[in-house]
Amino acid sequence: MSASLSTLPPPAADARDDGIRPGEQAVALPPAFDAGLFFIGRIRTPFPDRAACPKRAAPDGPVCTLELDPRWADALGGIVPGGRLQVLYWMDQARRDLVLQSPRRDGTTTGTFSVRSPVRPNPIASTIVEVVALDGLRVDVRSLDCVDGTPLLDLKPDHCGFAHAPGEA
Repeated sequence: MSASLSTLPPPAADARDDGIRPGEQAVALPPAFDAGLFFIGRIRTPFPDRAACPKRAAPDGPVCTLELDPRWADALGGIVPGGRLQVLYWMDQARRDLVLQSPRRDGTTTGTFSVRSPVRPNPIASTIVEVVALDGLRVDVRSLDCVDGTPLLDLKPDHCGFAHAPGEA
């Protein structure tokens, strides 16, 4: 699995004139990145492409699988079926240059930061999921809305038992 993590498909084309709806606006992207990321695995879903993905993850949606790279095996300690996780993932097929979008395709235009579209400068998605089962490096979850093979960035508990109560130091 490690080899597949280092080989990503090329990013979505940065064709500023292609696929822009009336009212939408694109900008030039910065010449270099400010930070680096490690993909910790891949997400397996029944959705082969963006058109097949639901617009919003449903709590009763299909079971999907988080496949982790073996180096992160010990990081799964404490994850249990029935628990809830925040899954952070990289929408690698999304364009990144739109600042104005027309999400409803009705001519209404709004700023990118006011919509949940995957089209954004850093296409990071976040979804709260229920853990259905664990099997080694595989975590079955319910409630994802991404393309099969989407890079996995991070997992966090929905609520952490180590957090301070309000007002505590």
